[in-house]
Amino acid sequence: MRVASAERRYDFAEAAVYGVGSGAGFALAVIMIAALRTRLAYADLPASLRGLGMAFILAGMMSLGFATFAQMAAP
Repeated sequence: MRVASAERRYDFAEAAVYGVGSGAGFALAVIMIAALRTRLAYADLPASLRGLGMAFILAGMMSLGFATFAQMAAP
């Protein structure tokens, strides 16, 4: 298993900030998906999109949004 902070040769402080930032980003994504799925529980969705189908659509849309923000932050 590779550790991203070890591959980038971060010192302890940089690795700690990288780890906290990665954890916070993952937590934010999970919280956003949970909030959206909670709101969609009350929506009138077709039967084929309930459950896993809508989860895949949400994950795809969120990944497009995060990829756009990553491109904006890239030098």
